[in-house]
Amino acid sequence: MEGILLQGTIYLTAMVIAVPLSVRFGLGSVLGYLIAGIAIGPVLGLVGSETQDLQHYAEFGVVLMLFLIGLELDPAGLWDMRKKLLGTGGAQILLSTAAIAIGVALLGLPWQTALAIGLTLALSSTAIVLTTLNEKNLMRTEGGRSAFSVLLTQDIAVIPALALLPLLALSRPMGFSEDGSIHRGAEHEAHHSLSLVEGLPAWGVTLVTLGAVAAVILAGRYLSPLLFRFIHASRIREMYTAVALVIVVGIALLMILVGLSPALGAFVAGVVLANSEFRHELEADIEPFKGLLLGLFFITVGAGINFGTLFDNASLVIGLTLALMIGKGLVLLAIGLVSGLKGRDRWLFTLGLAQAGEFGFVLVAFGLQQGVFQTTTGEILLLVIALSMLLTPLSFIAYEMIGRRLSAEADSEAPQHDAIDEKAPVIIAGIGRFGQVVNRMVQASGFRTVVLDSDLATIQLMRRFGFKGYFGDPTRPELLAAAGLEEARVLVVAVDDKAAAVQLVEYARRLRPDIAIVARAHDRLHVYALYNAGADHIVREMFDSSLRAARYVLEDMGLSDYEAHELEIAFYRHDRQNLRELAELWKPGVPVAENTAYVERSRELNNNLETALLSQLDDLMDDDEPKGRRPRGDAGALAGTLRGMQPRRPGGRET
Repeated sequence: MEGILLQGTIYLTAMVIAVPLSVRFGLGSVLGYLIAGIAIGPVLGLVGSETQDLQHYAEFGVVLMLFLIGLELDPAGLWDMRKKLLGTGGAQILLSTAAIAIGVALLGLPWQTALAIGLTLALSSTAIVLTTLNEKNLMRTEGGRSAFSVLLTQDIAVIPALALLPLLALSRPMGFSEDGSIHRGAEHEAHHSLSLVEGLPAWGVTLVTLGAVAAVILAGRYLSPLLFRFIHASRIREMYTAVALVIVVGIALLMILVGLSPALGAFVAGVVLANSEFRHELEADIEPFKGLLLGLFFITVGAGINFGTLFDNASLVIGLTLALMIGKGLVLLAIGLVSGLKGRDRWLFTLGLAQAGEFGFVLVAFGLQQGVFQTTTGEILLLVIALSMLLTPLSFIAYEMIGRRLSAEADSEAPQHDAIDEKAPVIIAGIGRFGQVVNRMVQASGFRTVVLDSDLATIQLMRRFGFKGYFGDPTRPELLAAAGLEEARVLVVAVDDKAAAVQLVEYARRLRPDIAIVARAHDRLHVYALYNAGADHIVREMFDSSLRAARYVLEDMGLSDYEAHELEIAFYRHDRQNLRELAELWKPGVPVAENTAYVERSRELNNNLETALLSQLDDLMDDDEPKGRRPRGDAGALAGTLRGMQPRRPGGRET
């Protein structure tokens, strides 16, 4: 018992130290787990051969991961993405596998081993790439979407890869004799007794296998909703978790009994349940187990890396890693060219997917078990995969350098801004959703406007609908001068870039101290920056709509239209006054949570706001003149209820 607790403490401690640090430095969680395993294994020697036994349990995290991937793959959504999945994603897997396999075969390895290595190294790192794309806000770019489609195809391709690897084995896996019969040891005898296909003819094995897959699909479609509704009636929260695990564990066991990969069954079940009303409940219940087991799996992989092999074959491992990334990069570059990716998107697609991935660890471990790889080959593959993943952050740095160079070239070749041939009393800088509404209302009220925006497509779309606008960067002084900034009465700052908005307000206030500046703010902190820059009227883009929603809530709680409206106005006025006070305490570059004076005053103002609104409600109850109010007795009861329900909040951090 003490040994188990000691090992658990070592693994978990390494995990909670290494992974957050790895994420903080932009290396991703997977590399953090690998580094933790390397630290407690080869470096410090805190764990030993027991990691191999632990790895068998941790591999169940792969089954859970593929079940969750299946849940995300709605069959209809898969059909809509079929062109990118089969085209871009399929081409990447096939071409990368072929290129790597040919290169390995030229080194003298058998074609079966070369093909297995090609399948293993063709897969990229879903965890690292998706995390980086999200962190750098690149997911919505064309290159990011193409990379996602390839990663999705690779995740699906793991299933046939797991099925194909045993067919490429050059030696019998442990537990089999030379003639293919199963050893009759105690462990294998138990496995034999649980098999549903042992001793059946080939057609019988096929029928049982297809029946098991059909059973999974039909049970997921028709029985799982009944089961979840039954559990829901019990009102016991932990039963949801138990049912989710029973589904995955039971399906994995069924697949083992019929000789299929448990990951395949879990994936099929996930796809079947993707449209289930309980899908999100399943995801929430299984995600923690998946994350913990996968993390444990990666730690065991890191702990099992043979650094003696690395030091003895340093030039070989480094050379193979660079050859892998260059070879995959060339394949990806060709696919990007054929699929029409241009500029930065093509380089993001090429450099972002050039590494091997975490599924490679799974395939290598499985290949070693099945006799596909020899021990030395497997150790070198693990080192190549880990090293290529460690180099991935450098690939994204290279992409950013190339992207900056391409942006500079694009700026020199970009279309020149429009010649502005009119001036108006109102200048609107930025014509997105916010600026469009302002422009339409001002023009409909009989006032002329000059609209500026740096997005050529947006300006062209405006012109198609009959609205005139000018293409150009609204922060450029010569463009503002041409638009009539020196004579205009109002400047509306509605650009998306927060820093550009502050810069524009500062410039306009410096040039025209008398002009009225109405600025759009993204959040409370942006309000402070615009206030310091000199904006007269600052509108938080979500604030007014949120007030309106809150007024509806008050009406649904029993207040009359008049009372809810008055409370809305009171909240607006107090919040506006609070913003002015807090703006004086705000310090640029200092997080508000670390600004003691700001935090203390914010807490005081929040409490004052609560008191003011309750006083406002009391005044409304005492005033009998407004029409449409409920009888005073009902209002009094409601006010008492509100006071009873009102929590005494200590105040919170402003956002």
